[in-house]
Amino acid sequence: MNQPQQPDPRDRPARLTVGVVGAGRVGPALAAALKLAGHRPVAASGVSETSVRRAATLLPDVPLVSPAEVLARADLVLLTVPDDALPGLVEGLAETGAVRPGQLVVHTSGRHGVGVLEPVLRAGGLPLALHPAMTFTGTSVDVQRLAGCSFGVTAPDELRLAAQALVIEMGGEPEWIEEHARPLYHAALALGANHLVTLVAEAMDLLRAAGVEAPDRMLGPLLGAALDNALRSGDGALTGPVARGDAGTVAAHVAELRTHAPGTVPGYLAMARATADRALAYGLLKPELAEDLLGVLAHGADGAAGSGTTGSAGGDPR
Repeated sequence: MNQPQQPDPRDRPARLTVGVVGAGRVGPALAAALKLAGHRPVAASGVSETSVRRAATLLPDVPLVSPAEVLARADLVLLTVPDDALPGLVEGLAETGAVRPGQLVVHTSGRHGVGVLEPVLRAGGLPLALHPAMTFTGTSVDVQRLAGCSFGVTAPDELRLAAQALVIEMGGEPEWIEEHARPLYHAALALGANHLVTLVAEAMDLLRAAGVEAPDRMLGPLLGAALDNALRSGDGALTGPVARGDAGTVAAHVAELRTHAPGTVPGYLAMARATADRALAYGLLKPELAEDLLGVLAHGADGAAGSGTTGSAGGDPR
């Protein structure tokens, strides 16, 4: 059966000129996605050599100009600067008269809602908070990854449809986040994604120290399965020596880490305690085994591995 022909994006109404303030990893990718939807990137700002190269790659022929000039040229402005820099940038743009009435001003901060854009609203602009729940590389692969990506969206009621339309045009799925819940929402994403990178990098370092030549190949299938199981089953996917109550194995882990990578011990202990709490609450960890395990973790925090009981083989990731 022939697939129905998709309309040319250029035939759709209400195409917008797009500007990017802050040519980091996020802004050029979102602008490139909007271009695929038929909008027209017209200006970007960026000062570092990396920003200039990134903009040239993802937004060819789009001139790099000052932030004020970006706003002067664009109907839709993407403010893609670090969270802490956003309030000052917004205040400065509004105070200098750069914001035009009716102009869509979008920030991509996970932490902030639309409250930080109050100066934009006072100037007659239309504020939106659209945060892609995605990690970015600053390359063209980011545009592809936006397909099906959730966006944390906060917007005034009268702009909800506009926010939804923009997210969908970028290939994403809007998830509405209340203003007061933005910091908690962002903390959850950082806990999952940012800390995952640290955990994986530390695990690869330890495997190299143990003589594994290709730690990425070893971890890939294991971590992929663990992530899939966790997303499907939550706490029911907990496995390993902590969930089993193998105090002796955990004690051996702590001793090895103190010898070979002492900087990883606090993180290991913290995650082990959190895992024990969740496994105990879920019913996976037997209370009679939890006492020895928690004792090992307490001794580990004091600088000793603890005696513990003899558990299963130390290398079992289950």
